[in-house]
Amino acid sequence: MKIVNKSLLIYLFLFMIISVVSIYSSELILVKNNNFFIKQLIWYFIGFIIIFLITKIGNRRIYDYIPHLFIISNVFLLLLLMFASPINEAKCWFKINGIGTVQPSEFTKITLILLISSMCSKFREKYNNPSIKEEFIFLLKIFFVLLPPSLLTFLEPDTGVVIIYFLITFVILFICGIRYRWFFILLFIIALLLGFILGIYFINQNLFISIFGNSFFLRINRLLDWTSKSGYQLKNSLILIGSGGLFGHGFNNKLYVPESQTDFIFSILCGSFGFVGTFITLLIIGLFDYKLISIGINANKKIDKYIISGIVGMLIYQQFQNIGMTIGLLPITGITLPFISYGGSSLLSYMIMIGLIINI
Repeated sequence: MKIVNKSLLIYLFLFMIISVVSIYSSELILVKNNNFFIKQLIWYFIGFIIIFLITKIGNRRIYDYIPHLFIISNVFLLLLLMFASPINEAKCWFKINGIGTVQPSEFTKITLILLISSMCSKFREKYNNPSIKEEFIFLLKIFFVLLPPSLLTFLEPDTGVVIIYFLITFVILFICGIRYRWFFILLFIIALLLGFILGIYFINQNLFISIFGNSFFLRINRLLDWTSKSGYQLKNSLILIGSGGLFGHGFNNKLYVPESQTDFIFSILCGSFGFVGTFITLLIIGLFDYKLISIGINANKKIDKYIISGIVGMLIYQQFQNIGMTIGLLPITGITLPFISYGGSSLLSYMIMIGLIINI
């Protein structure tokens, strides 16, 4: 246990250094300096305190309150839609004076992982070899658990997080050993829905807006525009990454990339520290992921395996999505790079997950 604790903490310290230095580099090109790197350092400090508290509480006591935590997280999502002030035309954050913003959906990821893992664990304890009917009823229960946070988050709107909700559920169910036929059926249904939605989008955009609304139209439009590589944000990101060379520009980079401290922190990292700095960062991320996977494989309890699988699935997806969108291989969805992008809510949610894994 001590070896696991130390290795995970070492990775977190390395991420903290990479994150703070990269955010500092991104701020040097801004006219208004918001001291994001100092705030990120503070969030990391609070995160380490949270990890310490979670290890003292223990997972067993946390597991007892999983349903309550899930309900609370959904209540906050509902309150967000009812009372939060829009930021960039989205109700994704609560504004708190002196702190900044808090994004409830980041913590909903945790409660969703916990609840679905708990349900899968109880299902496996009850049914060693479940019938198709028993699995179908169980999957319906999972669907009705997934529906409220997905709907509320979609209405914010934050499609990227909704995708993460579904991915978490998909990964945990796969590790749980649900029959493969259900995954094929699900993928077929998703393909039909996407085909129907995109069909209306391409055939009659006015009809699409009248059915789904202008907000959803803009989100679809943004997802489909990435292939042209013509957007100002992506264009500057590609220039910055390509010009980094072997060792990068250091802190002398002057090319502005919108949201560089959050969504496009990877482009700042590449431009500032070049191939060498980028390679070291990707190596650390890969070793960290491998460590989490090995902990999950060696976990004794089913619920612990499912929790780690949900966390690892989410982290790897966000890593690929964030890096992919900064280099033009994937659509720009606003997904941040875990542990490195600036953000108090996201960072604290990751630290809570690490606390749970340390207990495991």
